[in-house]
Amino acid sequence: MTEHRSSAESPWAAEIRTHPRQAFGRLFERHSETIYNYCFRQTASWHAAEDLTSTVFLEAWRSRDRVVVQGDSLLPWLYGIATNVCRRRRRTLARRWRALDRLPREVAQPDPADDVAGRVDDERRMAEVLAVIDRLPARERDVVALVVWEELDYQSAATALDIPVGTVRSRLSRARRRLSNSLAAPHIQEQQ
Repeated sequence: MTEHRSSAESPWAAEIRTHPRQAFGRLFERHSETIYNYCFRQTASWHAAEDLTSTVFLEAWRSRDRVVVQGDSLLPWLYGIATNVCRRRRRTLARRWRALDRLPREVAQPDPADDVAGRVDDERRMAEVLAVIDRLPARERDVVALVVWEELDYQSAATALDIPVGTVRSRLSRARRRLSNSLAAPHIQEQQ
C-alpha cells in the first residue's frame, strides 16, 4: 500500500510514532471486534477469525511506519491488512486441500460444549453464503465484503484496497449483477 501523508500529521499517526504501544492498545480495543467479525465473514470460521484477527494486528504493528489514516480513522487501513491476510489464508487453504485430496478424509467429531450448536449453525450459514460469494472474482469479493458486509463508504473501501473510488463502484455493480444472476438461476431451473 502506498504511503498517504498530508501536510498535517493526524493525531493517530502522531500517537503511533510517539507512543506506539499505547496507541496500538487503544487501536486493538477500538477495532478488534470489527476486524474479528470481518474475518469471520471471510472464512465462516470463528476459530480462523480469531487467528486472523491476531495476524492483522501483528501485521499492523509491523507496518506502523506506513500507517494510513483516513479522516480520523485507521479502520480502512486495518481492513486493507485484513483483506490481504484473508486472501493469503484462502490461497494457503487451497494448496492444502489439493494436497489433502490424495488422502482419505476424517470425519469431524462434534464438540459437546453448550454453544457448539449455534456456532455450527453460524458457520454452516456463512459457508453457504461464501459458496455464492466465492463465485465472484477476488477483486469483486473484496469490494462486497468491505462495502456490503462492513458497511464502509466507497472512499474508505478504496483506501483499504488501494484503488480509485470509481473502481470500487464499478466492481460493486458487477458483483451485484453477477450475484443477482447466480441467485436467479436456481429459481428458473426449479420452475421448468
